[in-house]
Amino acid sequence: MTTEIQLSRELTTQLLHLAQISPDAEICGLVSSQNNVPVRCYPIKNIAEQPHARFLLDPQQQISAMKQMRERGEELFAIYHSHPSAPACPSAIDLEETTYPEALMFIISLNTKGILELRAFQVANQNATEVRITL
Repeated sequence: MTTEIQLSRELTTQLLHLAQISPDAEICGLVSSQNNVPVRCYPIKNIAEQPHARFLLDPQQQISAMKQMRERGEELFAIYHSHPSAPACPSAIDLEETTYPEALMFIISLNTKGILELRAFQVANQNATEVRITL
């Protein structure tokens, strides 16, 4: 099990920016890696009925992103989403709906005053273990 990951400042900034420009709805997407190093972010439309409270990846965009990853020789590393008004911790729904246990879950919180928070979790059997992020 991974206990620490390294994220580039560029990728981190991109994820935080995507969350910032959508303060009222959860953003979501995929992060790919090459040789287990996160390299690229694939934003995907959130098609949930209540996008302010949950996320659901648009299936067509997800398939397209996975295809682009394969073509670039990348692998799925993480699935990210934001919590506009909740802490950067997996909710009960997040834990229940984890579909790729091999991928990390990145959560960006806009809940802290003026400070964005990005945390990573390994989720298995509806249990989340935090993974340290270093820049």
